[in-house]
Amino acid sequence: MNTKQLMSGLALAILAVITSANSCSNTPPNADSDNQSASLVSEETQQAVVNGNSVTYGSHTYTVEGTIGLEGEDKNVDGVIDNAGYQGKATAKVTFTNIPSGYAEFEAVYTALLGKSIIGTVAMIPMAMEIYARDNATGEKCVKLLCGDENSTTVIRSLQSKFKATSANDNDPYIQRYLPAALLDGAKPDNAYTPNSPYTVCMTASVNKPQKFMGNGTNSGTVNYVYILTSGGWDTAQRSVEILKRNNSELHTVFNCPSVYTQCQYIQGTWKGLQ
Repeated sequence: MNTKQLMSGLALAILAVITSANSCSNTPPNADSDNQSASLVSEETQQAVVNGNSVTYGSHTYTVEGTIGLEGEDKNVDGVIDNAGYQGKATAKVTFTNIPSGYAEFEAVYTALLGKSIIGTVAMIPMAMEIYARDNATGEKCVKLLCGDENSTTVIRSLQSKFKATSANDNDPYIQRYLPAALLDGAKPDNAYTPNSPYTVCMTASVNKPQKFMGNGTNSGTVNYVYILTSGGWDTAQRSVEILKRNNSELHTVFNCPSVYTQCQYIQGTWKGLQ
């Protein structure tokens, strides 16, 4: 091989290395190595059909069972409805067959049924978290819808630190891709956070009474306190969340929920994902 041929071959080799490096650097930062999570996100449009306490979107069904936060009498005349359910006794649950496939489904079931009740809104928290872990952009839209613009920034920032979309099973115990599953009934560390089927978010009323929220004019409302009952992912089973019902809207929003994305116990085994 002459000098000219050698230099030409060397140039091609260097070009190949550079091309390969550029290809790796252009890998989407929120895609799993095998794209399994990303492939679960779909914006195929269906109609949300409400039947009593259930809503169906395509083949997915969401059902609300029980009530927390029945309206009652304002005995103290303080602008807050008195409710015997807020003595830590009232329980409720929401069951669902699947995580919403994308923002279109998330918004449809939220506005059609789930967002119209305290417990339906609570149950959408792990749904939004899981969608965010699958696809950051889609998940951000879901979190903003559920939490409102003023409360979503903190939630999104916290989720960014908890999920690493390039691996479902990272050795760093702070990265917990299975965190949304830990909020579902039956999921615990020693069963690799495998929840019962259908997925269920169990709740009970907090001992804290609802508090009046002073917004701007008709934007004021009431903050209700609820516990999500988990199966063993944390030292305490109760995960406290605050749900805001504004006077000018029939839909509830998540006012505060830091306990749902605090670090849970490290998984034992391999997480299988949610459907």
